[in-house]
Amino acid sequence: MIDSKYSLVDAMNWRYATKKMNGQSVPSDKLRTILESIRLSASSVGLQPYRVMVVTDAETKMRLQPAAFGQQQIIGSSHLLVFAVHENIDIDQVNNIIDLMAQKRQVSIESLSGYKSMLEKTVLSRSESDLYHWATKQAYIALGSGMVAAALEHVDSTPMEGFDARSFDEILGLHQLGLRSVVLLALGFRDAKNDLNSTKAKVRIPKDDFFIWR
Repeated sequence: MIDSKYSLVDAMNWRYATKKMNGQSVPSDKLRTILESIRLSASSVGLQPYRVMVVTDAETKMRLQPAAFGQQQIIGSSHLLVFAVHENIDIDQVNNIIDLMAQKRQVSIESLSGYKSMLEKTVLSRSESDLYHWATKQAYIALGSGMVAAALEHVDSTPMEGFDARSFDEILGLHQLGLRSVVLLALGFRDAKNDLNSTKAKVRIPKDDFFIWR
């Protein structure tokens, strides 16, 4: 059980990019907290131009592992989160978020015309390439939220960029959903006996060198 005095700084000191996981399942309450933290994460203009696929099936993980260059965390994880951005961001997505906002805030769609106009000007005016990079940045913000939430729940996590995105997209059927995978987050528990990094001191640049005050 986690000490009630366990702080965010304690959690961040405890966490590391786990290299080997023991296959133990993450309890459902902890998983819900992590996933909800990701869903509630900050997103530029509130559009959330990405989705998260949660992979638990052992056979699917086995198929994915070669596309992640054999990394153990793929099959050793309890849950593998695949952050995927929309291949196309268009007026339909803008209309969807406008409809949702009107519903949640109990206001008319007409009252949100200024917000809709801003979305059209600042988002839809971008090139396809710019939209992809912008959406990827938003997914990474959510990734960070998930890592912090996992640490607070004493769940290990490993962010992973080393994978063949095209193969992942094909295996998971992401193209059919209009999505492209951009980054992974493996969730589970460290195999401390076989992961040498679990006992190594955390190395970070000293505060006096890291922060620049003016």
